[in-house]
Amino acid sequence: MLLAAPILDDQAEDVVGLINQTRDHLRFMLREALPWSAHLYRDVLARNVQASTAIEGHKVSLDDVVSLIEGSTCLEASDVDCNAVSNYLDAATYVSQLTNDPHFEYSSALLRSLHFIIMRDDLSAMPGLVRPGAVGARTSGGQGVPSEDLGYEDVPSLLLELVGQLIDSNSDIEAMVRGGMTHLNMMMIHPFKDGNGRTARTVQSLVLGRERVLAPAFSSIEEYLGRNIRAYHKALAQVVSGGSIWDGDVRPWIRFVLGAHFRQAMTLSRRIRESETLWEAIDEQRQSVGLQKRTIGSLYSAAMEHRVRRPDHVRYADVSERVATSDLEKMVGVGLLKAVGERRGRHYVAGNRLRRLRHSIQEKRQPIPDPFSE
Repeated sequence: MLLAAPILDDQAEDVVGLINQTRDHLRFMLREALPWSAHLYRDVLARNVQASTAIEGHKVSLDDVVSLIEGSTCLEASDVDCNAVSNYLDAATYVSQLTNDPHFEYSSALLRSLHFIIMRDDLSAMPGLVRPGAVGARTSGGQGVPSEDLGYEDVPSLLLELVGQLIDSNSDIEAMVRGGMTHLNMMMIHPFKDGNGRTARTVQSLVLGRERVLAPAFSSIEEYLGRNIRAYHKALAQVVSGGSIWDGDVRPWIRFVLGAHFRQAMTLSRRIRESETLWEAIDEQRQSVGLQKRTIGSLYSAAMEHRVRRPDHVRYADVSERVATSDLEKMVGVGLLKAVGERRGRHYVAGNRLRRLRHSIQEKRQPIPDPFSE
């Protein structure tokens, strides 16, 4: 009964080849731990989490997401939004762990467990439980899609069918297509009272991560979806525009998913090159003004438009609070950082010199083409 993956036409096959080629290059670029690698991974994960939760209306700054990743708390977001992002981050971390689990198995219980992690602060959403009644299939963000109601009695068997597709070891379907179809079928089944979009995107990232091509954060398309919400909703809605959700044309959705993978892979490739260039440029700047090498982590974070607090520099530089205070004052003194606020709210942002460095690198960007254009 579930929607089946389409046979890819020649153009789609060519796009898959382009994506895999770009990902091979990404894997080569990420083959060794470089000084800026931890910062890059943190930022990629933060952008994915921020984007996927923003689709559902939870607006949290990238700085607050980074704070959560680094074990701190939100400074700006409301408790509701901060908790939603924290929960989604936990689900993403769990997916990363499952990627390398030798005893991993797909199951209906696993899908419900991911839903529980994501929605655990909202008991009205019945976290971890299949919805108790009928509901029309919906896209992410509550956007309605014309479709028949799916009764509660259909959901358990449909979830089992979906799990059967996921564990089919003989499947020769391209992983990006398999992940996209899992995402789509979960949205059509709509197994939960709320949180279906987030759960579907998390499971899609799990499918990709289990391929072990790249870490889940680097194979996810969540950042792209969050930046293109209208196109995302439109691609989902097109599937059922003709009537029954189980008779829809999935080809436009798969083209959208493959286009998202291509653009996200190209974005990450560019981000890695820029990170390396920026790190080296900052290193030259800090040497020219006589700063210690340990300051570069904080300078890089500020240049990437993150706020830097004293505990952050303690962690980046592995120094005491007294030394951190001295380092930060020196970075402000030479104009690379700018202090904002007082006392406990005091933090640091990029000074004009750092901002100019980053902007000079970004100005060289080339637009990412549409892989399906003739």
